Amino acid sequence: MIEKILKFLPVKLRCKIEHRQGLTKILNNITWMFFDKFLRLGVGLFVGVWIARYLGPEQFGLLSYALAFVALFTAVANLGLNGIVVRDLVQDPSNAETTMGTSFVLSVLGGFGTFCLSLLAIGYARPDDELAKFIVVLLSLLMVFKATDVVRYWFESQVQSKYIIWMENGVFLAMSTIKICLILTSAPLIAFVWAIFVESLIVAVGLLGIYEWRGGKLTAWRFRFARAKILLKDSWPLILSGLAIMVYMRIDQLMLGQMLGNESVGIYSAAVRISEIWYFIPIAIVASVFPSIIEAKKQDETIYNQRLQKLYDMMVILALSLALLMTFLSDWVVTLLFGNAYQQSGPILAIHIWAGIFVFLGVASGKWFLIEGLQRYTFYRTLLGAVVNVGLNILMIPKFGATGAAYATVISYAIAAMFSDLLQKETRPMFKMKLRAFNILRIAISIQR
Repeated sequence: MIEKILKFLPVKLRCKIEHRQGLTKILNNITWMFFDKFLRLGVGLFVGVWIARYLGPEQFGLLSYALAFVALFTAVANLGLNGIVVRDLVQDPSNAETTMGTSFVLSVLGGFGTFCLSLLAIGYARPDDELAKFIVVLLSLLMVFKATDVVRYWFESQVQSKYIIWMENGVFLAMSTIKICLILTSAPLIAFVWAIFVESLIVAVGLLGIYEWRGGKLTAWRFRFARAKILLKDSWPLILSGLAIMVYMRIDQLMLGQMLGNESVGIYSAAVRISEIWYFIPIAIVASVFPSIIEAKKQDETIYNQRLQKLYDMMVILALSLALLMTFLSDWVVTLLFGNAYQQSGPILAIHIWAGIFVFLGVASGKWFLIEGLQRYTFYRTLLGAVVNVGLNILMIPKFGATGAAYATVISYAIAAMFSDLLQKETRPMFKMKLRAFNILRIAISIQR
């Protein structure tokens, strides 16, 4: 009915109304995503900290090491299809079933590839650590279940994340209760690993169920080899860049585990957990505004660039505020949450939190690369960041321990997410936009206007 009425209105008025409706939809989606993350922040931090206190730095370090090890191969499992699938579902909704069916099959194959890679890699890295090998193998199986994330991509393209949030939060709260029971009954480390496995399995099944509930038909999904070739052609740079991202985001924990042992990983991971807990903010915002930015690109290049600049401005303001706050409160926050056993995590947190500025910018600009069809540059910059991170860790961990790993992370993130844009002519405009985002005075004046 509303659509019919809009057809009779003047073009300019109709565009304004449609823009406001789209903005309302985006804000509603962001609200749901923030609700989801704040719930997980509250309950997840409480339960996660309790688990860390219960297990102690040694066992918590082993669990963190295994999770980081599996995460290293996540990019192979999802084949870099996230943004590609969302983009195609927005631009060509008539072929949604083929896009989703083909993406699902590709992700299943990627998941099995991840499992095999993880099995071989952990056998080489820790040949005599049977517990570490078992944990990594079990968690690697979850990558096969990640194929159901294609449903998540569909809801993102429709800006209707609330349905996924309902289901995931229900599972999350139930499993958090079970984890608390495991702590109270003095369960061993492996019980918590099984809890992680069961939670991911239930979410995977729930995604398929909620898709059917909202009117989708799994039986309508179709795999097409020609479509697979197109998807992989677009996504292969994202596969490589995703692998590079995981390297420079998780290699510090792996190298600490190999060089200094599980306890160092536990101390470092406590700081990283607090630092990275805020990374949901750019993901939630960008996931919600991505469809509107795609539409702006179609309509007007000036509006498109203005929206990108506002997005970068917002990212810097939010990340800088968090970094300043956590720098002064790091020791107090760590001791309050994790206890005296993790006191050494405070100085690490005060350093690592500054990487968030470049993470926020990287998440935002990653969509720009996708829209412009410059995915290969995403790989180049993340590969550069990964190489720098590994090199700095080799130099700094033996001398400065976990603190050196934190410095290496901040430097490598800055190079990958911002300064690498200077290397190519096509990406230099993005560097200028990001640099402008650090001009707080300019942003304050534009807000007042």
